[in-house]
Amino acid sequence: MRALVLREDSFGIEEVELPQPQPGEARVRLLAAALNRRDEWIRQGKYARIRYPAILGSDGCGVVDAVGSPDHAAWLHKTVIINPSLGWGDNPRAQALTYEILGMPRPGTLAEYVVVPVDRLHEKPAHLSAEAAAALPLAGLTAYRALFTQGALQAGQKVLITGIGGGVAVIALQFAVAAGANVFVTSGSDEKLQRAQHLGALGGVNYRHPNWDRLLRELADGEFDLVLDSAGGEPFNTLLTLTKPGGTLVCYGATLGPVPEFHLARVFWRQLRIIGSTMGTDEEFRAMLEFVSHHRIVPLIDSVVPFSEVLSAFERLRSEAHMGKIVVRFA
Repeated sequence: MRALVLREDSFGIEEVELPQPQPGEARVRLLAAALNRRDEWIRQGKYARIRYPAILGSDGCGVVDAVGSPDHAAWLHKTVIINPSLGWGDNPRAQALTYEILGMPRPGTLAEYVVVPVDRLHEKPAHLSAEAAAALPLAGLTAYRALFTQGALQAGQKVLITGIGGGVAVIALQFAVAAGANVFVTSGSDEKLQRAQHLGALGGVNYRHPNWDRLLRELADGEFDLVLDSAGGEPFNTLLTLTKPGGTLVCYGATLGPVPEFHLARVFWRQLRIIGSTMGTDEEFRAMLEFVSHHRIVPLIDSVVPFSEVLSAFERLRSEAHMGKIVVRFA
């Protein structure tokens, strides 16, 4: 089969051996897969415990073509999406030390076939195409836990989502709007701000403006009940002042790195709740799928490229010009 293989000194499509499912596993012939920022971090060598050679990819939709035992024959020929969360453990508050995400170290979905545990399979939501379904798992699970479990989102609340454009931020916007929240966003692109409003955001501010926080407060007529952030860095200190006293700030990434001279006094004086969030439990994945199906949410797709052009998809991911998910389609 063809697979996108990362080696210490190369990155490209190769012919590799077709994987065979063991008992408790299923093999999925991929119809579509989607890229995540995680894949690029791994490609750059900036991820923990990287093992070479590696087949990246956490998101995928495909057809089950083989199972490791007759007990799971009912899955054969079904179109499925894959829960990329592996071994969360029995504590819903945090993942186990042995927790993994599909695509490192276990071979992932940027290949014509992938083998996964049978309990990672879910039938594709009926209203989604294979490409839209492939765009959902990692971003959808991350956004769902950040908003509803960690953020305890309620209808009517005022929500700020920073860095709109990335897959998690965009699907979080779609989820929050569907839940009845009043959503505002930030971005470094005016075009992305406009597209966010087409998805239901009430407004947004370009964070490159020197007074972006003041403009945002004026636009939203005050501060926010809930803030979702994936950047960290110096702007995080400003987000502390944009969160209402008693409000919640959920962080699910740190693309700008550590927060310099963290303003701790703002946290205790404003009675803020700051909480981290990564991926989610199996129960949250099932709840996310039910939420998506109930509200007929379709993940925003930036672009779809054939697998033969997957390296160009990584170039677009690196450019940060995308809005929504970049999807790879298999012939």
